[in-house]
Amino acid sequence: MNAPAPLAEIDESGLALLFDALVRRGRTVVGPTVKDDAIVLAELGSAAELPHGWGVETEPGGYRLRPRADRAAFAHSAGPQSWKTFLHPPRARLWQADRGSDGTVTVREDDAPAPRYAFLGVRPCDLRAIAVQDRVLTAGAYRDPVYGRRRDGAFLIVVECTEPGGVCFCTSMGTGPGLPEGSAFDLALTETAGPGGLSYLIRAGSPEGSELLAELPVRPTDGVRARAAVAGAAGRMGREVDATDLRALMAGTMTAERWNQVADRCLTCGNCTMVCPTCFCTTTEETTDLTGDHAERWRRWDSCFDLDFSHLHGTGPVRSSARSRYRQWLTHKLGTWYDQFGSSGCVGCGRCIAWCPVGIDITEEVAALRAESGSVGTP
Repeated sequence: MNAPAPLAEIDESGLALLFDALVRRGRTVVGPTVKDDAIVLAELGSAAELPHGWGVETEPGGYRLRPRADRAAFAHSAGPQSWKTFLHPPRARLWQADRGSDGTVTVREDDAPAPRYAFLGVRPCDLRAIAVQDRVLTAGAYRDPVYGRRRDGAFLIVVECTEPGGVCFCTSMGTGPGLPEGSAFDLALTETAGPGGLSYLIRAGSPEGSELLAELPVRPTDGVRARAAVAGAAGRMGREVDATDLRALMAGTMTAERWNQVADRCLTCGNCTMVCPTCFCTTTEETTDLTGDHAERWRRWDSCFDLDFSHLHGTGPVRSSARSRYRQWLTHKLGTWYDQFGSSGCVGCGRCIAWCPVGIDITEEVAALRAESGSVGTP
C-alpha cells in the first residue's frame, strides 16, 4: 500500500505567490475584498486586496463588518454575492441582429470566449452550490452556453471554513465547513492564524492544481491545527435545521397555516433569490435602437417572487399572493428540487436569512412546518 502524500502548507507570502502564478497563467482572479461596508466578490489586482483582518457579524436581516485581532483573510462568512454572479451573470446578451439596406436580417449569437477565471476563496457550501448549478445548467439535454463557457474555464480554489457566521447552517446540509467527500476542486486551502502569522494547509484536487502547487514554496505540516479549526467550526454553527426527508415535509404541508404567517411578514422583494447561490431563474427581453435596424436579446435574472413570473396570457399571474409565491420558493428549494435534480437546492450558506429585510429565517420555517405537521425528524 502506498503511503499517503505528505501534507504541505504555505505562509502569507506563499499566498501572494499563488496569486501571481494565477495571473501569469492568464487567469482573472476573483476573490473577497472589502467594499461598501461589506465583504464582496470582485476582480482582484493582488493578494493584498483580500480582506485581511476583517470578519463579519450576521443575524436575520443583519450584516456588518467587524475588525479582527489577526490578519486572517478568509475568516468571514458568506457576503451578499455568490460565485453565480460570475458564472451565471445577472445580465447576458444572447444574440444581436441587424437589418441590411436590402432588407436581409443577420443574426449573430454572442459566443465570445469567457474570461479565464480563478476563483480564490470558494467556501465548501458555495462549492456545492456550483456543483448544483452544474447539474441544472449543463447536465441536461440543453446546455446553457453562457454558464457553460464560463464554468469550463474556471479554476476553483476552495478555502475551508473556520469561522462560521450567525446564520450559517452548512453542517446540517452536509456541505461544510470542511470539504465533503468527492468534492471537485483545483486547490484547497485551510487558513489558520497564530503567533507566527498566517498559515495555509494546501492540497491539490486536479492536474492543473498539482502543477501550480509544485511552483510554490511549501513546507511540511501535520495539518493538526488546520483540521482542528475546521472541526471547531462545525460545532459553532449559528443555525441548524433538521434536514430529514425535506421533500416529504414540503409535499405534506402545502396547506399548512404557517404559510399564512410567513406571508404576513414577506415583502416578496426577491432578495432571497438574488443572493441564493443556486437560484437560477431568468427571463428575456428584446431591445432595439432608434432606427429599428438593430435588435438584441438579453437574459436577466428573474425571481419567483415577481408577480409577473407566473403570468399567463389571458389569465394573469398564477401565484398572485405572497403566500403562494413564498411557498413556491421554499417547496421548490427544499422539495421538488429533489425530483428535478436529485438533491436539495439549499447549501446552508444562510444568505437568504441575513439579506431578508424582515429577517425571515428558513431554518425557523422548516422547524415550524415540522411542528405543525407533527413530524419530528431525527438528523
